[in-house]
This record gives sequence, C-alpha cells and structure tokens, in this order.
Amino acid sequence: MATVHTRGLLLAAGAGRRMGTPKGLLRMPDGSPWVERGVRALLAGGCAGVTVVVGAAAAEVSTLVRDLPGTDTVFAAHWADGLAASLAAGLTSLADPIVPVVTGSMSLPEQLGQPVTAAVVLLVDLPDVGPDVVARVLAAGGAGPTALARAAYGNRPGHPVVIGREHWAPVIAEADGDTGARAYLGRVGALLVECGDLATGRDLDRPGP
Repeated sequence: MATVHTRGLLLAAGAGRRMGTPKGLLRMPDGSPWVERGVRALLAGGCAGVTVVVGAAAAEVSTLVRDLPGTDTVFAAHWADGLAASLAAGLTSLADPIVPVVTGSMSLPEQLGQPVTAAVVLLVDLPDVGPDVVARVLAAGGAGPTALARAAYGNRPGHPVVIGREHWAPVIAEADGDTGARAYLGRVGALLVECGDLATGRDLDRPGP
C-alpha cells in the first residue's frame, strides 16, 4: 500500500496593505507570531511537515519559522499578483518526487524518498483555526492523491483546504488572483467539512478587534 504523506502549505506572502504590515509578521496577544501558530496548527493537525510560502518581508518571516521542526520556506516571486501566485509557488515546490521534512537547516533522512500525496493549504491570517480543524478536514477528506476537501464555517467554504497531488496541475493552471483555487474547488466539487463549532474561520484583514 502506498505511503500517504501530507504536507502543510502555509500561505504567508502577502503585504497586508489593509492591515498596514505583512501578516506574516503579526503576533497574537501573547506575543507568538501568527505564522508560527499556523505552522503548529498544521503539524499538530496531522501534517508530516510544513512549507511556508513567503513574499513580502520574506527574510523576516522566514526567520520566525527557521527553527520550527519539520518546516521550510519557499519564496513566491510573483507574490504581489495575489493568492493564486503564492498557491502556485507552494504547490510547485511540493511537486518534486522527493520533498524532505527539515528541522532548521537539517534534513531528516527518514523522511527522504516520500513524495507528498496531498497538501493542506492554510492562510496565515486565520489565527483562530487550530489543529482540531486541520485534523477534522483530513479525517473526512482523506490525504491521498485524489483528495479534495475544505473546511466550512456555517456552510461557508474556507480554509484549510486539502488538495491531493492529482489536482495540483489543474489548480496551478486555473488559480486566479486573490480567489486562488475557489473556482476549481467549486467546479470539481470539493467535500465541505463543517468546522463552525471549532473556529470562526474568518480572515483578519484590518487592525483592531
């Protein structure tokens, strides 16, 4: 039986113009960075590792996750074009036959040779989405190469989104602007997994409560 190997894909490349600063640099009231919280949610929710997509303030955001276990970063050269560019950069980076899970700058040899079967896509500006949401979506939608599922909050589609490897090429081809893969997920019929009892799923675009 083929090994199922999921990897989180945390999109943290935006400039956060309405927020006034790149969201990858923002912190929770306790001082923990949003980007760190997103990584930990993906790992604790069942992902074997996490790739953080960076763009605006790339060096600073990368520093915040540099020492987190199982985490690496990829730079989205066209991040200013919107969410779709970050998603495409992330999925493209996972498409190599072998994607090592890394701790800091050191690869873990036992993870080498495991192709990623599914990506779990999460946005950095969803600080109330925790590992319980990630775990529920993975449990309901599976993590194989044909998986396609996303969290819903009061029947409103949101993140995280599980995208099996077989969907990566069409998602990259069809993803557009800040809507990302929304059109593809709707057309193909991604499984909606209700998570409104666990989180609001609302993205935070502006400062304040």
